[in-house]
Amino acid sequence: MTSALPGGTIALAGKTVSRLGLGTMRLTGPGTWGEPADRESALSVLRQAVHTYGISHIDTADAYGPHTAEQLIRDSLYPYPEHVLIATKVGLVRPGAGQWMPLGNPYYLRACAEASLRRLRVERLELCYLHRIDPEVALDDQLAVLNALQDEGKIGHIGLSKVTPETIRLAGKSLPVAAVQNVLNTTDRFDDAVELCGDLGIPYVAYRPLDAGLLARTNGPAAPLQWLLDHGSHIAPIPSTSRPHHLAEIAAAVQGGPQ
Repeated sequence: MTSALPGGTIALAGKTVSRLGLGTMRLTGPGTWGEPADRESALSVLRQAVHTYGISHIDTADAYGPHTAEQLIRDSLYPYPEHVLIATKVGLVRPGAGQWMPLGNPYYLRACAEASLRRLRVERLELCYLHRIDPEVALDDQLAVLNALQDEGKIGHIGLSKVTPETIRLAGKSLPVAAVQNVLNTTDRFDDAVELCGDLGIPYVAYRPLDAGLLARTNGPAAPLQWLLDHGSHIAPIPSTSRPHHLAEIAAAVQGGPQ
């Protein structure tokens, strides 16, 4: 089955999943806030991604909504197929629509992870990212609580989001970094973390691969997504959409891509 997955396959958090993943940020309301205008369409996107197009890497965060995207994933896909990876993130608070603030207080990070476990109805978050590094809290303290949750069996693998090579190296002294999630696309094409992750064997999950849809408006998603797939075998793009016909275009764009 894996040889037919869109974009080919990648080893991520102990699973072999499709290199093309699905981001869920755009499934919520405007400003990544609240419920989607069409909840049934959002649920359909998630179901079609997994059951129609073979996408087996679903990326989300407790901050999307907040909480809305995780609830949509649960309501559309639970019980989850064994081959599907649900990755989430903790460490951002949402004062309002379009507003994002890092909060790395260890008690808050633990509470977030525990709440995500309940919302997703899982006993373990197979891949949990630190959504942002809080500059007001020591990095070691932020990583320590995720490491403790991993020791307790509540987190399987730990990732980092929006980080520099220096932070990746520092974090790697405390724990194995399972994945790095940064912006990468044909507009924002220069990130030193890409090469470092390749050297260290860390999967690089490219968010905003279509620059919020801007790169697909003229000629479709094929060229920008293929650029990412060709840029390195460790790169896994996670485009996000709330519309089933856009999902169909995205999936078709990478069929027959690198295996």
